[in-house]
Amino acid sequence: MSTPPAPAPLLIACALGIEHLALRSGDRGGADGPVTVLRTGMGPKAAQRAVTRALAEPALADAAVLATGFCAGLAPGMHPGDLVVADETRDAAGTVPCVGTDLLVKELVRALPGRTVHTGPLTGSDHVVRGHERSDLLAAGAIAVDMESAATLHSAVRAGPRPVAAVRVVVDAPEHELVRIGTVRGGISAFRVLRSVLPAFYEWHRSLLLPRR
Repeated sequence: MSTPPAPAPLLIACALGIEHLALRSGDRGGADGPVTVLRTGMGPKAAQRAVTRALAEPALADAAVLATGFCAGLAPGMHPGDLVVADETRDAAGTVPCVGTDLLVKELVRALPGRTVHTGPLTGSDHVVRGHERSDLLAAGAIAVDMESAATLHSAVRAGPRPVAAVRVVVDAPEHELVRIGTVRGGISAFRVLRSVLPAFYEWHRSLLLPRR
């Protein structure tokens, strides 16, 4: 009797050391298949380089890719600790549709009862967005912005067909601008939320597991 093919791996990409720490200290049990948590470094160029390099490794060649970490919310009424599930990511390189958005929302609500989950376009930037830039991006239809998700997903699909998604935790919002992460209540709240997202990521991965080619 032949051995069933191994499941495709999951690559979870984040930018910052504090995001990596939150994910590494979260619940690592319950995954189907191998999981790699990759710290890419800050900014779209760093994310592009790190993700392209990781997916060039044979063990990750067909990995599902999920970008995560912190973001700036754009819509009034958003609060630190809210979750953003992208239905697409946008940047100058184009738009990448996300897979399994509804499932991620359902699983995040289950994992983090009481937390608000927003769904919509997540846009990329090469710098921290402040002031009128927030309003401009909101007017263009985006609900949140960060510097790595769009570059991560664009690099992932360019390396080959695969499921991709992006889930971010709001750490900075129009009425709650962040000064320095870890020293304000919003940063601490976002860190705790990010520690709790892995079970939802594993369920997303489990729902779309693809055998290795």
